[in-house]
Amino acid sequence: MHDRWSPNEDFNTNVRPRENIVEATKRQLSGGKYKDKKIMLCFMCDPYPSEIDTTPTREIIQAIKDAGANFTVLTKGGMRASRDFDLYSEGDSFGSTLTFEDADVSLGWEPGASEPLSRIQAIVEAHEKGIKTWVSLEPIIRTQDAINFVTDLHRHVDLWKVGKWNYDQRANEINWKRFGHDIEAVFKILKCTYYIKEDLRAEMES
Repeated sequence: MHDRWSPNEDFNTNVRPRENIVEATKRQLSGGKYKDKKIMLCFMCDPYPSEIDTTPTREIIQAIKDAGANFTVLTKGGMRASRDFDLYSEGDSFGSTLTFEDADVSLGWEPGASEPLSRIQAIVEAHEKGIKTWVSLEPIIRTQDAINFVTDLHRHVDLWKVGKWNYDQRANEINWKRFGHDIEAVFKILKCTYYIKEDLRAEMES
């Protein structure tokens, strides 16, 4: 099922780990230069893609910890990421991107990503294990979905990050100023820790 917000482009879901990525990462981490630093996995890709052996992700996380560094994960992999929760310690954090509540709509927009329920389960499980959790609400495509996520999950999320939907003319249909003020009001009522990205904040202040 797809609605009027459905994408009109093809997505390439044929992903694979970069050759020798674990060894290359270990070399980069050597020498102590990343000690006490925080490394993000990943911003432009996903450390837990579907139908891929994610053992290299676990090995890289372990290498980061061995180097005395911390890490934060951002994924749409849902419960695929839970296998590595035992590697987290103080200073590490687990993040998930939440976009749509409806699994069918999510499938149309985010092929290869875990369905929303799996991502929610991973956030809840991580939080219950004492892992610092955060959620990226970006891009915002259905404004009510974003607000519902905050309302439903605020007890399990330590930090929310919110950003606009960019580079698509359909984003112009959204009243960003109203949405920004609406979601910030919810954050304040629920006493959430949150960050509104500059592009959305500029709309709110216009």
